[in-house]
Amino acid sequence: MNTTAQTAILDRMLAPVTEVLTPEVAAGIAEMRADEELQARLDELAEKANDGRLNAAERQEYHDYIEALDFVGILQAKARSVVARATQS
Repeated sequence: MNTTAQTAILDRMLAPVTEVLTPEVAAGIAEMRADEELQARLDELAEKANDGRLNAAERQEYHDYIEALDFVGILQAKARSVVARATQS
């Protein structure tokens, strides 16, 4: 399955989440960031990927992180829409 299809599926599956998020919880989700250790690992893997130096295990790890980040990104976009609607009310 391609990334666009996966994103569309995740977007649709997460749509009901916006119905139950309070603006306060949504704001917290929208502001979530990776901790320093995780960000450092992502940066390391990204650099190695750009240089073509990932071994098989690292390639899989990086892929898994990217998929998780896609999920978090969609969730954060939905959370931001909840916050925006609340501030317009």
